[in-house]
Amino acid sequence: MSRARVARRIATGAAYGGGGIGLLGVAGVGVLFAEMQLAKRSVGGGVAPLPPAADGLYGRGFDGVPLRLAMLGDSTAAGQGVRRVGQTPGALLASGLAQVAERSVELRNVALPGARSDDLDRQVALLLTQPGRVPDVCVIMIGANDVTHRMPPTQSVRYLSEAVRRLRAAGTEVVVGTCPDLGTVEPVYQPLRWLARRLSRQLAAAQTIVAVEQGGRTVSLGDLLGPEFAANPREMFGADNYHPSAEGYATAAMAVLPTVCAVLGVWPEPERLDADRHEGMLPVAVAAAEAAGEAGTEVTGARAPWALLKHRRRRRLTEPAAPDPAP
Repeated sequence: MSRARVARRIATGAAYGGGGIGLLGVAGVGVLFAEMQLAKRSVGGGVAPLPPAADGLYGRGFDGVPLRLAMLGDSTAAGQGVRRVGQTPGALLASGLAQVAERSVELRNVALPGARSDDLDRQVALLLTQPGRVPDVCVIMIGANDVTHRMPPTQSVRYLSEAVRRLRAAGTEVVVGTCPDLGTVEPVYQPLRWLARRLSRQLAAAQTIVAVEQGGRTVSLGDLLGPEFAANPREMFGADNYHPSAEGYATAAMAVLPTVCAVLGVWPEPERLDADRHEGMLPVAVAAAEAAGEAGTEVTGARAPWALLKHRRRRRLTEPAAPDPAP
């Protein structure tokens, strides 16, 4: 069965209350879970430094009312594995957005290391407690722990769908960085490497379908732990050989920043499709399946059941200075 059909089945199961683990079975995922736990402990004791608090004001030299950016999700969104504030994806995105928009950016990060998609309800509630301070844009990075902790994919995407729906209803733009490719975690060997890749890409495609259908945009993070990591793993992985390094987070932030800017209307490139870059209008499930295999690929909803598939040009990010405290 094609990835597009599997993703659509997962998304449909989420909408109608299905809870199956998917085509690969509970036993296979259980073996994967055990292997991933061993992988996380095999280098550096499985310990990564806690993420530094990056909340605050970036682009302090710009005038005007600050844009509000929020980060939700798991350790990837929190920035676990690096020690400096400026190396976290939230700080990199806030600084990059400030430079592109020429406005200061207030960052709030409610992501929790180890979180699964069922924690998104709590995280969204934290952001919506002050109606007058709802973020302009939220970036969600979630899914890896859902795979390794055997959460049924239909449940996983149901939680994500509800989070995107609530944020959009509150007036917030939403960008989802989909589940990274777990098949590149270095200590995991074949055939479990293949199984990890297949499960994570299936989930990423299903995440894209539900996020787009709720009015969000997605960016594939498949290559967050993909070819660039495989080619240079010692630089792209952190001390525990599981979480990304500073260079890894910068690569992920570069992939997400163009979509964050575009959803706010501040990206300098025109909003047109480029056939030479294999951009175009596709059925949502097909676009989701294609995006799951290529990092940095954006999927945006169009007239149902169609979606726009885009490959935005990345902009190199530099580590920002420490932020001013949030007001």
